[in-house]
Amino acid sequence: MTPEVTVARSLDEALAALARDGAAAHVLAGGTDLMVELRTGRTRPERVVDVWKVGELRGVREENEGLRLGALSTCAELLRDSRVASHAPLLVAACREVGAEQIQARATLGGNLGTASPAADLNPALVALGARVRLRSRRGAREVAVDEFLCGYRKTLRERDELIESVLVPTRPAHERQLWRKVGTRRAQSISKLTVAVALAFEGACVSAVRAAAGSVGPRTLRLATLERELVGRPLSPALCRSAAAACARADITPIDDVRSTALYRRHAFARVLATLLAEPDGVPACPPS
Repeated sequence: MTPEVTVARSLDEALAALARDGAAAHVLAGGTDLMVELRTGRTRPERVVDVWKVGELRGVREENEGLRLGALSTCAELLRDSRVASHAPLLVAACREVGAEQIQARATLGGNLGTASPAADLNPALVALGARVRLRSRRGAREVAVDEFLCGYRKTLRERDELIESVLVPTRPAHERQLWRKVGTRRAQSISKLTVAVALAFEGACVSAVRAAAGSVGPRTLRLATLERELVGRPLSPALCRSAAAACARADITPIDDVRSTALYRRHAFARVLATLLAEPDGVPACPPS
């Protein structure tokens, strides 16, 4: 069955279409996920609301609380924006590894969030940055922390009449390190076996605050609470990087076997990658040859 498609040209039009009675509508942004699912038959929506032409969902602007990114910001646009590069290099690093240039020109911030795939590259970066998603409907607007918004396998807190309007990346602390690593079957254009995103703040030599997240190692993007507890209040050392990463791999992730990897490989690689990533800013080899 061919779905009914509404092409919205304003935010009001999009919200009105989502609020209509009947079957819930699927939102079409860049189409890098939904068009594949339509072709394979995995998704068979009765209604689709195309928001690609909604200008209110585009753009990057500075606010008192941080940097506001429109939901239709594409990976390519985020890569070109100097404000994003200076404020959220972690997000830029993730955008750089989203497919080829053609995909980066279409894949959107809101699409990554709305699809809520556990393998989405941008979502771990947003969680590590403490980002908040703004949802809008005809009833009004609300903001939710990204790590709460992504609440299950391809599941979010978005109500059927709501649209992802934008994302706020809060003002960053001074002397913060933002770290990113993706492991795939090849160097480029691959779906991740695992991703790790970490934001570290320091007071002197000691870690004062940590936010960290991972993808492709559980049913959704996962906050790495054990790692955060292990690192806060302590100076980084090779031994701490290894022990904290090992504890995190045991407690914070729930990998599975699938077509891209095994759970055993993911857990082992995750601990090694995370330990190395934490130590690399100081040039200290976290994982010396055994």
